[in-house]
Amino acid sequence: MAETLLYLTLGTNDLKRATVFYDAALAPLGYTLMHSEEGGIGYSSPEDRRIRLWIVEPYDGKPATFGNGSMVALSAPSQEAVQAFYKAALAAGGSDEGAPGLRPYSDTFYAAYVRDPDGNKISAVHGA
Repeated sequence: MAETLLYLTLGTNDLKRATVFYDAALAPLGYTLMHSEEGGIGYSSPEDRRIRLWIVEPYDGKPATFGNGSMVALSAPSQEAVQAFYKAALAAGGSDEGAPGLRPYSDTFYAAYVRDPDGNKISAVHGA
């Protein structure tokens, strides 16, 4: 089967702050920091050891901005993991965009939505 997603990249204006946020927020989902270098960090999912989420300082040197209408949705192994993601994200400097709960997309679509400290919207979803 052909892969449809190679990786996602989100910008940051403070890599140290972003590392603290993503380490905390992604741990409940099983995502691991796999690469760290000047200007960027990379995370991999529990199922795939390849780096699929990059958090980087923009290459052009201009400030990082978030996209209105853009969002990264990450798979969660359970509703409890969605709840832990949400709690960890808020504790690590994120802001609320939608508390954990069922959504109208299906009877099992359980999700939480946050913004990272740079304004990027991230969600954790179980049962999609």
